[in-house]
Amino acid sequence: MHSSRYRSLKRAGTALDYLIKTLLEEIIIEKIKSDGPLSFHDFMESCLYYPGQGYYTSPKIRLGKQGDYYTSSYVTPVFGAMIARQLEEMWAILGEKKFMIIEYGAGTGMLAHDILYYIKTHNEKFFELMEYSIIEKSPVMREIEKGILTEKVKWYNSINEIPNMFPGCVLSNELLDNFSIHQVIMDTELMEVFVGYRDGFFEMLRPAEAAIKNYFCDLGVFLPKGFRTEVNLEAVEWMRTIAQYLKEGFVMTIDYGYPSSELYAQDHRQGTLICYHNHRVNEDPYHHIGEQDITAHVNFSALYHTGKKYGLKGCGLANQQEFLIKLGIEDFLEQIKYNQDLSDDSVARIKNLLLDEMGNKFKILIQQKGLPGQQLRCMQRDAKSRA
Repeated sequence: MHSSRYRSLKRAGTALDYLIKTLLEEIIIEKIKSDGPLSFHDFMESCLYYPGQGYYTSPKIRLGKQGDYYTSSYVTPVFGAMIARQLEEMWAILGEKKFMIIEYGAGTGMLAHDILYYIKTHNEKFFELMEYSIIEKSPVMREIEKGILTEKVKWYNSINEIPNMFPGCVLSNELLDNFSIHQVIMDTELMEVFVGYRDGFFEMLRPAEAAIKNYFCDLGVFLPKGFRTEVNLEAVEWMRTIAQYLKEGFVMTIDYGYPSSELYAQDHRQGTLICYHNHRVNEDPYHHIGEQDITAHVNFSALYHTGKKYGLKGCGLANQQEFLIKLGIEDFLEQIKYNQDLSDDSVARIKNLLLDEMGNKFKILIQQKGLPGQQLRCMQRDAKSRA
């Protein structure tokens, strides 16, 4: 549905991609040879974020048909409209006053575009009183976003740069799954995965550092011997930072993942780390260096408990299907079907993608700070967080 909006973003770049891949792989190999094995966290960080050459810092388009994967906001603007409805409810709870939306890692800017379009066309007062801020570190992505977002948006490198931050909502969509993670394996003690090189990359184990051990202790998680999993310390730090800067309002985190009870079940004893390359999934992070996404499922329990420690109260955790249905997506689709002359097949495809294919995979965690116990309609069935 959004393909026409991306035509100006396509890159030829096959030769450039090959050069970037080769150069980045050599850089990582030389780093290992000079300094010794890298933690998997540092290896992943280089693959994804090495300046100008990592997966997210090189100029190649990563989303859609030309890229490696789709997000809900890329598939259809309906997803952004539903998020806007949720933000509208939060604004009403806060008293219909000045409201700040802070989106972390806005990607191509399509979600922000669709949120702003819905608010502008459905609630003039809300649009007038709101301000949209994007936290975006990538110069490449920031330029793409600026080509799509032409009003109401300001860009920052971090949340502590935002002046006069007022009540609102901190929003992220498929952000935390791409934070660099530590990989661990439980042996006679908890061991961390490191990456060496000798005629190819190989893994080795070293005793896990205290911060990783404390992560599991805080969650009350005890791994059985032989269990391999991921630890996202960056996500925990991200939540701590937000909780400390947000004075009043909400945090809405959209991603794929599980609470601890599911993430550390036997079904996931080999971990959840996967890679995306040309719309194909694999489990080998040691090939296509800089040219494939590396990602792992989010631990929503860790986000919930970290938020609670720093003053955030859990509103609830729902899967995307529950969330969108409670926000009225089915009635909304019926409305736009007639207003925009959409076919029954088009509506059915949107429902299938957002409610079925992505509906159970993605979760939405909402937390709040500085508010009485007001229940959001998307969490009405279970006001208590399942995290």
